[in-house]
Amino acid sequence: MTATSDLGVHQLASPDLLRSAFRRHAAGVAVITARGEAGPVGFTATSLTSVSAEPPMLSFGISAGSSSWPAISSADHVGIHILGEHQRDLAATFARSGADRFAAPTSWREGPEGVPVLDGVLVWLVCRVVALVPAAENRIVLAEVAVGDPTGTGRPLLYHQGRFTALRD
Repeated sequence: MTATSDLGVHQLASPDLLRSAFRRHAAGVAVITARGEAGPVGFTATSLTSVSAEPPMLSFGISAGSSSWPAISSADHVGIHILGEHQRDLAATFARSGADRFAAPTSWREGPEGVPVLDGVLVWLVCRVVALVPAAENRIVLAEVAVGDPTGTGRPLLYHQGRFTALRD
């Protein structure tokens, strides 16, 4: 292989460059929930990442300006819900600012540690928050899995090119 200086068109680092890059990155869709002082809170996330298997730990990002941040920042435990392709409306509800996310037709119950657990998801996990890491205007939440149910059926919901989508065979 020969080294070449022709890298094609390139852009300097910017918010637009990062947004453009990640529009091309298909990501699984999750809803993060917590118990808040005024009731349950939650938001749609595509930043869910496995951190380690031993101990079982994951991470997700949240804007410090998010309406869910005050509850997440003080929560001992959070709920992680991996959505199925049949749950586009649920993902949109939890992504919409000002929506009553836990009103009908959202189906949920109080789960372990008082965490709101959504019904009909592919997987739900209740996790103990172990660290909140500042990252620009966001926070990275590190959480250790305490309990969960991975037995939901169906295929995962994805987010790609600015919209919710599904796998194709």
